Amino acid sequence: MERLPHTNSVNKAIGANSVACKTLGTDASHDDSAHKKQDSMPKKQPYVSHQPDSHGHIHYSDDENGMWQALLERQAEQIPNRACPAYLDGLKKLNLPATRIPQLQDIDAVLQATTGWQTAAVPALISFGKFFKLLANKSFPVATFIRRFDDMDYIEEPDIFHEIVGHCPLLTHPAFATFNETYGKLGLNATKEERWFLARLYWFTIEFGLVGQNQSSRRIYGGGILSSPSETVYALNAGSEQQSEPQHQPQNQPEHRAFDLLDVLRTPYRIDHIQPIYYVIDDLDTLFDIVNSDIMGMVKQAMSLGLFEPSYALKNA
Repeated sequence: MERLPHTNSVNKAIGANSVACKTLGTDASHDDSAHKKQDSMPKKQPYVSHQPDSHGHIHYSDDENGMWQALLERQAEQIPNRACPAYLDGLKKLNLPATRIPQLQDIDAVLQATTGWQTAAVPALISFGKFFKLLANKSFPVATFIRRFDDMDYIEEPDIFHEIVGHCPLLTHPAFATFNETYGKLGLNATKEERWFLARLYWFTIEFGLVGQNQSSRRIYGGGILSSPSETVYALNAGSEQQSEPQHQPQNQPEHRAFDLLDVLRTPYRIDHIQPIYYVIDDLDTLFDIVNSDIMGMVKQAMSLGLFEPSYALKNA
């Protein structure tokens, strides 16, 4: 089995939305050729988070508010009968403005009243340690920029649309909120290599998780899916059910696997294209069961066994 490589990149600043999206180049690049190809591509202008004024208010331009409106309108067409009921309930509680980016204080008021959480405005990049510390203290990091129109369909960096629309509705749900808090506490005490394996747990649950073992009633709870209109449609295509061994799937037909913690920790992924595999939990309260299991014991077992072979094509030089 493939083993997770050790690189210095784990110590570098990483993306702001989750440990998954911060370390998600880990499984995407297994050799230097992938990095060389990436380095040869023209670099885009980096995103920079907005700073709040003395009153804690963030000012966004008309273009930025227009981007929010366009994304929200498009996603509103996709999520009915695809997002899980708890997400839709949380979205209703947040009562997001349709024509402008919300202020974080308005989001905080709802989260505080439901699960005691709040948001934390962060730069486009934060450290591993800060990310875990924020979650452990019931603060969800939000990078305060929004994607440009030329990145409307895909952005590797987690922007405010991803954070607010993808994750904050479910932070009103106790199981989802508790999972994030526990995850932060585990991450704070984990070694560098353990964090690589923990990243896969976050990726296949909070970012790209499905709920409901009955395929006809299966729904989305992962924020990485729910903030992507194209993946919201794709993820619930009539995918094949769990296989005994990882295998390639047609691009328009994802594989749905019943959630198994050890398997999740051993499953590689890539961040730069649509997902070939989704793990499915029974219901959102299953997140409580995961929290109460021996997660770090399973991490150590996964480290011993190594990763499954990737179910995606590796990058070529």
